[in-house]
Amino acid sequence: MKARFTSLIVSAVVCAMVMGGASFARAGDESETAELLIALLKSGRAVVSEHQALINDPSKGNKGFTDEFMAHQVIEKFKAKTRVDLSRPNGAPQNGVLLALLEAEREVVLEGQPVINKQGVAFKGFIPAVFARKSGEKFYKKTGIRLKLTGTDYRFPGNKPDDFESEVLRMFADSRHPKGQQYAKATMVGGKPVMRVMDPEYAGPTCLTCHGGPKGERDITGTKKEGWKEGDLAGAISVVVPMR
Repeated sequence: MKARFTSLIVSAVVCAMVMGGASFARAGDESETAELLIALLKSGRAVVSEHQALINDPSKGNKGFTDEFMAHQVIEKFKAKTRVDLSRPNGAPQNGVLLALLEAEREVVLEGQPVINKQGVAFKGFIPAVFARKSGEKFYKKTGIRLKLTGTDYRFPGNKPDDFESEVLRMFADSRHPKGQQYAKATMVGGKPVMRVMDPEYAGPTCLTCHGGPKGERDITGTKKEGWKEGDLAGAISVVVPMR
């Protein structure tokens, strides 16, 4: 059964790649495509978060947190959120691009196996934010669609907001903006038409371990904490989808 699942995903991704990255968004509305990509990235990140204690367990070697295990979990979580079943061929018009992101997420987990399974080390650095960033980078190389985490208090240079993102983040931070409401706009990037979608994210309890108080104190990664409180705007997921 596992072999059949793996074969199905790989075959679907290969077919999608043959179509060409730019054609992914043409299968459906670009805004909807962006929203589904955000949901899929969140699903993958949630799976990593739910297994963080296992990943960081220094007493265990092989954790069983493989790319195949992760993909099964992500597919189920994504289906519950969106009713799109990525285990079924042609489950949605955006299947090609969604499977490309799923494959990127699998690659990140596969490449992380030596770290994840290392005994004697508690904190591995394989955390949801790193997983999401690396998945977005791989996904961009596959499709030309940008998918990144961004925020005013960014830590990784690649997450630095551009002018558009900075403006939207200010809007999200305004108390008059409905909490949780996405922002989408058709605009130009590099002289080409794109759909830009940003989804606000807010600090939850697990975020505060590294980003909470006291402000300025070093967290487990050695970085200074930002002093966030639960519910504060933490940043956003930003997507740039080429338009037809």
